[in-house]
Formats: sequence, C-alpha cells, structure tokens
Amino acid sequence: MAKIKAIRAREILDSRGNPTIQTTIELDDSSHGTFSCPSGASVGSHEAVEKRDGDPARYNGRGVLQNLESIVKVIAPKLLGQDAKNQAEIDQTLIEIDGTPNKANLGANTILSVSAAALVAQAASEKIPLFQYVAEIATTRDVAIPTPMFNILNGGTHANFNVDIQEFMVVPIGQKNYSACLEVATETYFSLQSLLKTMNLPILLGDEGGFAPPLSSNKQALDLLKEAASKNRSQDHLDFALDVAASNLRQQDGYKIKDSNKTLNAPDFTKYLEDLLANFPIHSIEDPFDQDDWVSWQIFTQKVGSKTSVIADDLTTTNKIRLEKAISEKAANAIIIKPNQIGTITETLEVVKSAKQAQFKIIASHRSGETNDDFIADFAVGIGASYAKFGAPARGERVAKYNRLLEIEHILSK
Repeated sequence: MAKIKAIRAREILDSRGNPTIQTTIELDDSSHGTFSCPSGASVGSHEAVEKRDGDPARYNGRGVLQNLESIVKVIAPKLLGQDAKNQAEIDQTLIEIDGTPNKANLGANTILSVSAAALVAQAASEKIPLFQYVAEIATTRDVAIPTPMFNILNGGTHANFNVDIQEFMVVPIGQKNYSACLEVATETYFSLQSLLKTMNLPILLGDEGGFAPPLSSNKQALDLLKEAASKNRSQDHLDFALDVAASNLRQQDGYKIKDSNKTLNAPDFTKYLEDLLANFPIHSIEDPFDQDDWVSWQIFTQKVGSKTSVIADDLTTTNKIRLEKAISEKAANAIIIKPNQIGTITETLEVVKSAKQAQFKIIASHRSGETNDDFIADFAVGIGASYAKFGAPARGERVAKYNRLLEIEHILSK
C-alpha cells in the first residue's frame, strides 16, 4: 500500500501556447506520477467547467496560477496520506471539495490533473504499464490497440473556419496491426501535402496538425481526401470519418455552411449529410447536429445508424446522465471519451461502462490544446476503446501519442 506523500503542481504551456496544469503526485514508496491537462477549443456547453485566472495582465487572462494554489492549499491537505490505489475514494474527495455539479469551484482542469496523476503514480508503484493498470480498474477483458482515426485536414474552430466541418479523418481498416495503420495514414498525409502543393495552396496546419487550406466547400475537402487516398497502395482499406461539430454551425434558423447559399433547416441539413455518406466512404460521423437538437439526432441515427457510427461528443460530454438520455432516446450509437469533459478518472470509467453495456462504440480522444503527455494513449488501450483520435500523424504533441501506441504494441506482442 503506497500512500500519497506530496502533491506538486506547475503552470506549463499547451500546443496552442496557452497555460495548462501539470501535477505530480509522489507516493511514500518513492513512486510518482505526472499528468498534464489538455484543453479543448470546440467545447460543448455541457462540459465540466475549465477554470482560469482571468487576469488580463497574464496570458490574456488564461493563466492557471489560482488552480495551482487550489491544488497546494485546498486539495493536497485532504489527500495526503490516502492510499493511491483507492482511485474512487480520491476522486470522490475531489468532487466533495469542489461541491458543484459541473466542477465550477475548482475547475475540471484542476481536478483532473490530480485525479490522473494519482492513477499514473499508482501504476508506477505497482510497476506495471499504465494501460494495464487502467484495464484492471476498468475491468477490461480484452486489451488491444484501438483503430486510429487520423485528422489530416482541419476545419471549423481548429482552422479558423477555412471549411465548416471540423475534422476530416482517414481510418485505416483491415490492416494487420497498428504499425501498418500508422504507415498508411502517414503516407496519405504526405500525399495530401503533395496534392496541395500542386494546387498552389498554402501548406498551413490547424490546431490538430492536419492541413488547413483555404477551400470553397466541405465537399472540396472530401474530394481532396479522396484523391490523396487514391495515391495510397492501401486505398481499398482507407475510410473517412468526419467531426461536423455542428453546434458551431448552428444559427437561429438552422445550419450555415459553405456548400449552400441558404441556411439549412434540420431536415435539409440531414439530407446534406446523407448525400455526403452516399458519395464518400465515410466510416463515422461525429456531432452531426447541435448538442441540444435531440430530435435531429434521433432521426439521423434511425436513418443511417445501421451502417454508420453516429458519434456523440458535444451531445454527451463524457457525462453519464447525458449518455443515458442518448441511449434511451436512441440518439447515437457511439461516444467520444474525453476525461477533461467530466473531471475525474472514476466518472470517466463509469461513462465507459455504461456505453459498453449499451453496445456503443468507444472512441478515446485527445483535445486540440495538447501537451507531450501520452496518457490518453494508455487510457485508450486500457478502457478497450474501439477507436482513438489523436489528431494528425504530425506535430510533437500528436506524435507522442502515436509513438506510445507503437510502444504498447511492442509490449503486447511479447
């Protein structure tokens, strides 16, 4: 039994240059665990609250010094001496200290940095890989590398709305192993880069490492993906995936996109999405409608759910109550898992359990504001996710996750 001996926190920068929290927990057996909290740009209104200082004199108000003070002066005194193996008790203590339903007091970023650091520390204490420890507490039966979804063309809030759809991803299907998936995706990424160069389009990158060229429509972006994939020797096993992030496109009278001269009402937008599914090899579609447009989600899932994964992210925000509503109303058949949307490891695992019981596909996801912390790679493997979203196979904060999966693949092959 290793008990929490010390908790330290500091302010670091994420991939967008914004401050975030890095917390280290040291145990009395000299083991320690460190976690750096990510941050989203496209944030659902039902996510737990991310807290920042609001001091305009520092980082335009985005500093996290108050969070650090809360960790040292408020959280640490309550957790010192606790057994690090009791993850549920640690997380319950954090929830009780905060005392709000959406983590608004301490901030979900503050709470998660401590919760996840405790998890990492305990795995180190037991001298087992993090993914294995996650699998134990999640009671995952089969541990395997999830199929990766590579975001090679960025749009929406990740690229200043060069196109409306936020993520255009390629999904290698039917490859013999994860290494082969990574190879296929990387080749396609560079095929897309070459194609953009021949079109004299600027080689710009979005938040998640994908290319962000100025384009006239979402269909043009898909045409580019299709052409880039055609140059790949594994094109027959390369599907696409979309993250529409439709809440960012919603206006008072419907959805506004570049592909249409008029604002589309929900039925027209449904037809638009169905046309995309009919004309491109789209494996899954995430957040096709606004986060509170439950009726449209239901209708769309009923229409296409038998052959396409309809993925809930802003709709469910890794929140068990919202997931249960999505299940009961048959509004989706897959879910994004992002621990910082809810704030603790225990609550995240509860959502994973409920989703699996409902036979939802699980997609473990990074955030657009990332660090070199590869925690989410181990977490994806440990919870038995079907898919993993870590951005493009480029930029250090994304590559760190993909390289960790290579390492885990090596461990599992022994």
